[in-house]
Formats: sequence, C-alpha cells, structure tokens
Amino acid sequence: MIPPSHIPRYDADLFTDEALDDPYPHLRALRQAGPIVWLSVHNVYAAGRYADVRTILDQDMTFVSGEGVALNDVINMLGRGTTLMSDGAEHRTQRDVIGRPLPPRALADLRPDARAIADALVDELVEREHFDGVSDLAEVLPTTWVPDLLGWPSEGRTHLVEWAAAQFDGLGPLNERALAAADHILAMSTFAVQLSATELPERSFGAGIKQAAERGEIDASRCPMLFIDYLAPSLDTTISAIGNALWLFATNPDQWQLLRREPGRVKAAFNEALRLESPISCFTRWSGSASSVGGVEIPAAARVMVSFASANRDERRWEDADRFDITRESAGHLAFGFGEHACVGMGLARLEGAAVLSALVDRVSELELAGPPIRKPNNLIRSFRSLPLRVTPARRSA
Repeated sequence: MIPPSHIPRYDADLFTDEALDDPYPHLRALRQAGPIVWLSVHNVYAAGRYADVRTILDQDMTFVSGEGVALNDVINMLGRGTTLMSDGAEHRTQRDVIGRPLPPRALADLRPDARAIADALVDELVEREHFDGVSDLAEVLPTTWVPDLLGWPSEGRTHLVEWAAAQFDGLGPLNERALAAADHILAMSTFAVQLSATELPERSFGAGIKQAAERGEIDASRCPMLFIDYLAPSLDTTISAIGNALWLFATNPDQWQLLRREPGRVKAAFNEALRLESPISCFTRWSGSASSVGGVEIPAAARVMVSFASANRDERRWEDADRFDITRESAGHLAFGFGEHACVGMGLARLEGAAVLSALVDRVSELELAGPPIRKPNNLIRSFRSLPLRVTPARRSA
C-alpha cells in the first residue's frame, strides 16, 4: 500500500533492540508528526496521540480485530477467531466465557488470598534485603497463583514465562524475534490442546471454559485457545506491570516515601506505573471502511497500529507526561486498551499489583536499585529480565 502524500512518514524501525530499550523518543516523534503517521518500515498507519488511539479503539466495528491485531500476516491468519482477533457476537461470547470468573465480587473474594501470598513472599525478601524484583517478586503471583486459578497443571508450568513472552513476540513484525518465538508458540498451543482433553479441578477457571463448551456456548475446539487467551496475557503483562512499578519506585524515592505516608494511594500508584510504562506497547486494527481520525482520512482495508505506550505519554492528555507522579489522576490510561476489546483480566492484574505494593509499603522503608537492571527485549511487552533491588526494613510497631 502507498499512503497519500499528505500523510507524514516515519522511517525508523520501532522494533530493533535499541528502539525497544528506549522507545519514547520515537513515540514522541510520532505524536509530533501528526495524528496519523505512515510507518514505512512496517507498512502500516500509526496513531500515537491519546484522543486518536481512543477513538480507533472505540470504533470497534470500523477498526476491526477480526482481521488480526498483529503486525504480520502469518499470526493474523492463524489467530482469526480467537478472543483477541474476533469481533461482534463471536468476540462477546468468548469474552463472556473467560471473563465469567472475574466480576468485581469474585475479585473481592480473591483479594485476601493474593494479599496473603504477597505478605509471606515480601516477609521473606525483606529478611534477605537484596533480591531480584523480577524472578523473586514480580513473577511469583502470576506464575503460581494464577495458573492455580486456571487449573493449569504443575507439570506444565516450567516454560510458562517464555511461552507467554513468545505470544507477544509473535504479534510484532515478522522479524528475527518473532521467528524465534515460533517454537514456543507451538509448544504452548500443543500443551493447551492436551489440557483441553484432561479433567481439570472442578472450580477452576479452565473447568469453566470446558463446561461452557459442554453447554454449547462455544465450540469445543475453542477451548485450547481460550486457555491461552486467559493465561498468556495474565502472565507477561502482569509481570511487566509489577516489575515496572518496582523500578519506578526504586528510581523515584520521593514517590516511595509519599506512598508510605499515604498507603491509600496504592491503586492510584499502580495506575500511574501502568500509564508511564505501559506493559503492552501496541496492537493493530484493520479498517473495514474508510474513516477519518484526527482529521485524517484512513482508507478502507488498511492496517493501523494503535500505540498504547505513546497515548499514555501524550502531552495533549497528561501534564508533564514523562514524570512519575502517584498523585496524578491516571485512571484514564489506555494500558489495558479501551472499549469492546479492553483487557478482560485487568481487574486481576490490578489486584495482584496492589497486593505486592501494599505488602512492600507495610514492610519496606527504602527501596533502591542494587545494580543495573537488564531489559527483556520483546516486540510488544515492556519488561525487565532482571531488576536487582535493595530494601531497608521498616520499623514495625510493637
């Protein structure tokens, strides 16, 4: 596709290791270029301003997901019909099945368990004083407790983190990183097929998916993909969100001290971390018909990248947008998407993040880096591979 001459071009590759390590200068340049920009390396339109990203996400029958949300045709073809890559009634039916265990009341019932696990974990880490914020903390709830909820067997958890990361690498452009993810994507899919043929714990989320198939709400062939739709996003995105929050507090000690003085800000603080360091950088949509966004005409049958990471730092929406400020009203961020396709598991992710931060606030007076963090390059996920931390235990009242 050759874009109209009046559409600004941006010629950098946004998915090199260097760009993924520090994406924000590129995203700022996209926002400055215009409401809609042509990415020549990736052959897609791109929206980076908050209002335009939100508009596209809200117009789900014009900018559809059923033609795929990835930046490559292979995954878009293979993923059609999944919860992530479907529209209308098909999407709503599948979304209802995987979202059924996650209404606010059910999440409230889960909160004490999450907090108890986080409290016990942080007690142990505070005694050590030095630990890795990713492997020792951010990964624990998502890789142990959440698979328990789903009913994912213990023997199938060894590779969960790398399997989940591969799902998001595969949603990027068809670069070396996406190609290297293929074996992991296949392995997770194969295991999910095997899982759909086994008996799962009666009250588990996975059993609920199978029961929906038995009732005829969904076709039984959808079960393996629904397991992955539920589990893969709940792993890497939550691990990323918690790890990023820890890094932000370790590098902004004034905000940590503010949170200690005002622990009621935990939810707002987690929202601010999600805004500033969005776990998922972007998805794409397919324009089913010609439409105008930000005063720019987008033709029919065009792929449009919507950048959550850029929208969440848009100077038009957020004052001093690059600053971490837990007093900011960040609830309108787009880190979980928006509209019909907003993340179905966002409540669970928020619950886990709040549990970890609350446990730390109660027990840690100072939180700082104990060494250089190491990023984990991924086409779509913004996360750390390692985050060395040092904590000073808080004085506990007698």
